[in-house]
Amino acid sequence: MLAHAAEESDLITLNAADYLAEWKWDGIRVQAVAGYDEHGELVARLYSRTGEEISRSFPDLLAALRLPCAIDGELLIMREARVQSFNVLQQRLNRKSVTAKLMAEFPAHLRAYDLLAEGDEDVRDRSFSDRRGRLQALITRLNDPRVDISPLVPFKTWSELTAARADPSSAGAGADAEAVEGVMVKRRDAAYVPGRPRGAWWKWKRDPMVIDAVLMYAQRGHGKRSSYYSDYTFGVWSKGETGEELVPVGKAYFGFTDEELLLIDRFVRRNTVDRFGPVREVVHEPKSGLVLEVAFEGLQRSTRHKSGIAMRFPRISRLRWDKPPAEADRLETLENMLTQREHATMAANGGGNV
Repeated sequence: MLAHAAEESDLITLNAADYLAEWKWDGIRVQAVAGYDEHGELVARLYSRTGEEISRSFPDLLAALRLPCAIDGELLIMREARVQSFNVLQQRLNRKSVTAKLMAEFPAHLRAYDLLAEGDEDVRDRSFSDRRGRLQALITRLNDPRVDISPLVPFKTWSELTAARADPSSAGAGADAEAVEGVMVKRRDAAYVPGRPRGAWWKWKRDPMVIDAVLMYAQRGHGKRSSYYSDYTFGVWSKGETGEELVPVGKAYFGFTDEELLLIDRFVRRNTVDRFGPVREVVHEPKSGLVLEVAFEGLQRSTRHKSGIAMRFPRISRLRWDKPPAEADRLETLENMLTQREHATMAANGGGNV
């Protein structure tokens, strides 16, 4: 079952008392299924949201499913009871072999959202409130640290939920606030049905961070975009050894309209200053270049990037033809954003290390 993206205007027309809310975590959506085979042995399997079986990559998590059930949840990496970033989770995804060392370094965790079946009983036609109560009881019986339930977000009015969504660390998410993408809003009486029924489940993501960056490199896209330069590397200003310089901080290939794609492609072709195989370097000087407004979901420290920072889900939200590159943001802006998030997380964790 999938959710519709929500805006505040969608929710204020609804009765808040008819809904429950839970945190939306920054992992991958999965279904964990355990049942008895023809030999009477309990067999557990894990599936992605597209139906692909990914059991072989997560044997440590399957070992936690010691009761017959079907659980809808989020696959995460947990270290010392803390949810890790999606970038950490990626170290476990699509691995051809899983070693004991890998499992110890990147321990898999299932944060449960919903219950589809328990034993031989299909419970999808029951209300969400009922399914959640049974899910909590099931997890208690499993009694395994690798499986827990996504906590509810307390609210009585949409204004209270808006405040919680804006500041998860102060609304119960605590030290894991950085791993929260937003909230899921679900009707108490909703059955679990296929597809994306409107009004039953809503996903309300946190507002993205936004900066102005300068286009530095472009590469042709794939499929329908193979004739256009649609993959963009962008940077922000920083003080270098020889003065002000642009430092790459991310790549994006969506967020713009088809009309904007044509304009950017034309700019790339007319302003190429160098080529590196399929990549074109475009002019990016203080008085000449293209400024992109970039929206993104979060930041984290990274030793793989020259900037020392990695973005989560960057996308082009606007073309700033009106803005000279010299007025784009600086690396210090991103560092301040990240530091503020780290301090908020530290405060929510009682002042401990982040």
